[in-house]
Amino acid sequence: MQNVVEVEPGHPAADGRPSVGPTYRSAFACDGFPPPVPGLNSCYDIFRMAVEKYPDNRMLGHREIVDGKAGAYVWKTYREVFDIASKIGNSIRSCGLAKGSRCGIYGANCPEWIITMEACNAHGIYCVPLYDTLGAGAVEFILCHAEVEIAFAEEKKIELLLKTLPKSNEFLKMIVSFGKVTQEQKEEASKYGLSIYSWDEFLSLAADQEFDLPVKEKADICTIMYTSGTTGDPKGVLISNASIICLIAGVDRLLNCVNEKDVKLLVEDIGVLKPTIFCAVPRVLDRIFSGLQAKISSGGFIKSTLFNLAYKFKQFRMMRGAKHDEAATICDKVVFSKVKEGLGGNVRLILSGAAPLATHVEEYLRVVTCAHVLQGYGLTETCAGSFVSLPNQMSMIGTVGPPVPNIDVRLESVPEMDYDALASTARGEICIKGETLFSGYCKREDLTKEVLVDGWFHTGDIGEWQPDGSMKIIDRKKNIFKLSQGEYVAVENLENIYGLVSAIDSVWIYGNSFESFLVAVANPNKEALESWAAANGISGDFESLCQNPKAKEYILGELSRIGKDKKLKGFEFIKDVHLEPVPFDMERDLITPTYKKKRPQLLKYYQGVIDHMYKSAK
Repeated sequence: MQNVVEVEPGHPAADGRPSVGPTYRSAFACDGFPPPVPGLNSCYDIFRMAVEKYPDNRMLGHREIVDGKAGAYVWKTYREVFDIASKIGNSIRSCGLAKGSRCGIYGANCPEWIITMEACNAHGIYCVPLYDTLGAGAVEFILCHAEVEIAFAEEKKIELLLKTLPKSNEFLKMIVSFGKVTQEQKEEASKYGLSIYSWDEFLSLAADQEFDLPVKEKADICTIMYTSGTTGDPKGVLISNASIICLIAGVDRLLNCVNEKDVKLLVEDIGVLKPTIFCAVPRVLDRIFSGLQAKISSGGFIKSTLFNLAYKFKQFRMMRGAKHDEAATICDKVVFSKVKEGLGGNVRLILSGAAPLATHVEEYLRVVTCAHVLQGYGLTETCAGSFVSLPNQMSMIGTVGPPVPNIDVRLESVPEMDYDALASTARGEICIKGETLFSGYCKREDLTKEVLVDGWFHTGDIGEWQPDGSMKIIDRKKNIFKLSQGEYVAVENLENIYGLVSAIDSVWIYGNSFESFLVAVANPNKEALESWAAANGISGDFESLCQNPKAKEYILGELSRIGKDKKLKGFEFIKDVHLEPVPFDMERDLITPTYKKKRPQLLKYYQGVIDHMYKSAK
């Protein structure tokens, strides 16, 4: 295979274990894994070295809100961030915390979040991030499980933190708001002997005290990252300094080898910020894609025809090996430059992660954005990115690319799902080995032993090696169930296939061992459904269209069409579908913060809909 090298042959099943495929690593690591960057022994060193090298460069920025509207970006330099982080670190130490203590950070991304993290890194304090979408129950569990002693939170999250009392008070002694605190909040906290400070108050808490920074080893834990989890309590993933440093060395090798030099409000932010690198989850990119499609359709016959012709020409050239910036320079200048300007004008790399990016969206954005559009794959347990597709290789569309050059990868057969790691088309559970792996689950040695076997981390994701050495994620090991006639259904694989239908944004498929067929709940694409309705003389707003039987018939037809195109088996076809106008969201606890479906919660929420579909279909 291209782009990877075999370092160990596979072997058939033995000693009750499944067969495993050959071990591969990135071709960029054919002469060995890249050594650590000199001088980097901890995550704090990354920050310290950047401050020393670029003290006056802009580091953290946010948009000021003026009269309720977002204004210009206001920036802090590396040196300014360093100075504030030093004060926060001294204040934390003045409260009695030391190396190995645990600090929770609860809230959305903001400068204060990063500053607090850097303060923790400096003093060897474990940083425990809490997703800003978590409710009081999950926050209470993490605070207690991780034994968090001090919690920083954005202003609007203070009330939720106080709701975790008195249980969290076993360890939690102090709360710091990124903004202000009210007198009522201070009184509530004092009932439990809890100190609470505003950001400005805490900055000056240590006064002129300065604390020596402890020695930090590579093996020291840097952060306890709790997985969002689709079922059960979150698991605390212990990530060491060594894991992060190793990942950075691999990314550095990869960028040098590939020569990288060569939502309405979000898009507005991008236009003002003018970023050069744009990292996003697929849902954001889906919205950008839908917005572009709508804008082109409304531009009139001549403009849309010109755009489509330019698209087909550039796509044709790129599919035959031309680099994206050389495939159609005139088309870029006359047509696609407008798309580039809409993204700020400077974007040269768009990186998608956390969930699969639809193939048609990835291909479209690769052509029209005048930027590299790459997919990555990784888990919290693998210190994020483990695979990433390569620039200017259109064959990697729909894959997550080859492994990064600091890990070994192999597939392990899953016989019960008919996946064979030794077949000519190798399929199986993705297993990863390397220094980027986590140090285990906090207080859960039993779960650690389940997924870490002989140094190999079992991801639970089913992959398929491609001829060019890239990996395609095709299924999830646990998401398999049996229908009443005895047929096994790999539901994530089906959702990936049905997700290719451009008329829907997302689909959740359901079946069980008491029924012989599948049903689904789908989020239709608003522009696509409204366009279909207009072409067929059907009136009504988006919500009413989702309730229209003809609309359901149209979506079912599109789902059946893709099923036939992909040669699905009869029992894999969706027999009925419910059209849901409201996207699956975190507010209803239907998806995780990384947009993975929470299947038990989806079933509970849509149980009545599911029952009705089965009853009516019979």
